[in-house]
Amino acid sequence: MRPDGRPNGPNRPQAARVFFALWPDDAALDVLDRVAREGASRFGGNATRRETQHLTLAFLGDVPLDRLPALNEAAGRVVAPAFAFTLDRLGYWRHNRILWAGCSGNEPALAGLVRRLVGELQAVGARVDGGSRPFVPHVTLVRKVRENPLALPDLPAVRWTCHEFVLLRSRLSAAGAAYETLGRWPLAH
Repeated sequence: MRPDGRPNGPNRPQAARVFFALWPDDAALDVLDRVAREGASRFGGNATRRETQHLTLAFLGDVPLDRLPALNEAAGRVVAPAFAFTLDRLGYWRHNRILWAGCSGNEPALAGLVRRLVGELQAVGARVDGGSRPFVPHVTLVRKVRENPLALPDLPAVRWTCHEFVLLRSRLSAAGAAYETLGRWPLAH
């Protein structure tokens, strides 16, 4: 038995690495992809691939496959309006060498969606990674940055309109992560 109470080895249930996220619309994606490529060129590292750029709402990690229906049901109970928000600043996390795009101000509709989603997930016993920490909305642009960016360039304001959120399964390989959509939930209009 592992310290977290889950079985070891062959008795361990099959699991999926999952998270809830927002996908950028095409206009936001155009800007984010360009900034990611420019950042990788300027500071070194690996730009995130266009098809994988997203904003994580709740990361759950490895979840037994038989728990996925409960996550879908919890997400289906989330009621939140469609909204727009703005990514308008670049940031750098030295500890994991990531260049990211984020929000300089409070985004109440985005924070409300996260609060409702995390609440529903916790109600079905899901463990949300960082669920007790304040939510920091961001999109990872460059991983493994080689040069510590002392001064970051300005990020052109990226207006992002959200009409749905998704549950994604991450499959890691030498080529990077690939995402499979396991569920979609519309936001009210």
